[in-house]
Amino acid sequence: MSLLFALLIGMLTASGVYLTLRAQTFPVVLGLTLLSYAVNLFLFGMGRLASNAAAVLGNQSHYADPLPQALVLTAIVIAFAMTAFVIVLALKTRAELGNDHVDGAPLPGSKLSGPTAEDQKDDATS
Repeated sequence: MSLLFALLIGMLTASGVYLTLRAQTFPVVLGLTLLSYAVNLFLFGMGRLASNAAAVLGNQSHYADPLPQALVLTAIVIAFAMTAFVIVLALKTRAELGNDHVDGAPLPGSKLSGPTAEDQKDDATS
């Protein structure tokens, strides 16, 4: 079971890194999301989660460690906020440049193109 768990974390990490290295914004967002899932699973794995264990209350010999759960809950909230922020930035960039390339350059063979030099000149004069 631990081998399967390690393979899952490895696959999520590899997919996240691959997508993060893409030159378009939406695959980068998806890659960061997969990386955050991998980190959350890693934290759960390192915390040695116990099933059917009570929270730290009273004098019990077998209890669940609340630290990994608190860390993962905090990480989920932060990752959700960052994902929403990056998506808004990507949509704004796409609206202004006409493509979703990370440096604004259009992809070869793409029908979408950014503003032309005349459009930029018109914006500068107005």
